[in-house]
Amino acid sequence: MSNRPRVSSRCRLPASPAGIAVLAWMGLVAGLAGLVAPALAQGPAAVPVLPDEAQSTAAALRDGALQGSGAYDLVKSLTTEVGPRSAGSRGDAAAVAWALRTLKGLGFSNVRAEMVKVPHWERGAESGEITAPYPQQVALAALGGSSGTTQGGIESEVVEAASLDALAGLGAAKVKGKIVFFNTPTERTREGSGYQSAVVVRSSGPARAGRLGAVAVLVRSIGTDGNRLPHTGATRYEAGGPRVPAAALSGPDADLLAAELATGKSVRFRLRLGARTLADAQSANVIGEIPGRERPEEIVLLGCHLDSWDLGTGALDDGAGCAIVIESARRIGQLPAKPRRTLRVVLFANEEFGLSGAEAYAASHAKELPRHVVAAEADLGSGRVWRLDTRVAPEALAWVRELNRLVAPLRVNSGGNEAEGGADLIPLGPAGVPVLSPVQDATAYFDFHHTANDTLDKVNARDLDYNVAAWSALAYAAAEMPGDFGRVVTAKPPGF
Repeated sequence: MSNRPRVSSRCRLPASPAGIAVLAWMGLVAGLAGLVAPALAQGPAAVPVLPDEAQSTAAALRDGALQGSGAYDLVKSLTTEVGPRSAGSRGDAAAVAWALRTLKGLGFSNVRAEMVKVPHWERGAESGEITAPYPQQVALAALGGSSGTTQGGIESEVVEAASLDALAGLGAAKVKGKIVFFNTPTERTREGSGYQSAVVVRSSGPARAGRLGAVAVLVRSIGTDGNRLPHTGATRYEAGGPRVPAAALSGPDADLLAAELATGKSVRFRLRLGARTLADAQSANVIGEIPGRERPEEIVLLGCHLDSWDLGTGALDDGAGCAIVIESARRIGQLPAKPRRTLRVVLFANEEFGLSGAEAYAASHAKELPRHVVAAEADLGSGRVWRLDTRVAPEALAWVRELNRLVAPLRVNSGGNEAEGGADLIPLGPAGVPVLSPVQDATAYFDFHHTANDTLDKVNARDLDYNVAAWSALAYAAAEMPGDFGRVVTAKPPGF
């Protein structure tokens, strides 16, 4: 999961993943629906009702998944056979190969890899220490995309800022020549809004601090745990601007640094980062389909991202999401009669560090995007779905009520109609592609997100079954319903 924004009617979020200068985008996503004409075979029905047979099949898919699904085995396979898979790495290439053989082995049709050029960044050796007034070693991790230091590192006085606004308030006179420490806590929330509120200091803080003359940046990890394990994640430098080295401190070490600063004494820090950016590399979006029986040209897209950060094995972010969409589509593909429309599973490349795969998909499939009936992305770990948000045409909300009825037995609440649906779906917005967003319980997700602790043991197999139950019912109903969700055009965030 990247630090692009996730937009929901229930929470106002600033910052996904993966794609950072996006705050001004909030509020720009409405009022453009008339710019793209629907190209689907049939518009929303006046009184939408999912046919009885389709309702029964969707309910059977839902209830069948609760008896046990193969989703956990898919996460286990990916994390065991591949492990970490950051963009451009050998693990990334191994993940593409894994996805191709897995989709083919599960009976998907039209399985293919669509090549994508991705950035290639390596972490290298890293260390940090408070050198004064009370010397102590700390646990840290370079932010994705950070520049490295010299072999001897950078040592300087530390100045603290609670936010980007606080940094601006300090001004260049107090920042120049110093190491800026962003001490911004992450609130634990069910839908993940705490992360989205805090992540802007990681994504934009180093660039802002460098502009004011800082020599390096430290960020309190954007996470909700108390473990001494730092959370990495992408940062973005400004074109032509300074590229100061940047790292995240574990929560306890951020507390330690804050405590030393609170003494009022001058605090100095030494940072050593071996990070480097290599030449761009080749990766791929991996695609598999369940062809529709009547309208195969119309697409219901189920997405996840195949890449991960390098510290853990990417079990939650986003191995779980890949397992959810693959298993949901697989179960639908085993039905005696395929749904009316085509289900397309897309495992996107490089969501974490720039949405390379999402951009490439939107460009290469531009002509068929008007025939994408709806899109959804799973990218919030294995927590159970508890709310269904959407972004559909207002006249299609009656169809959403049909979907709400299908997942209500899973204790899924109805949500609002302003969802983004996942960072990889952002490039589809200008084409008016509607979105379904099954919101997962993220209460514990950001304890492990982007850390060495993102491993298979954090994935709950039973929760994955509940996700597959919701996703398979929703995907089948969307692919089978007589009407569609209309068009809802949204603008790309500035700087995307």
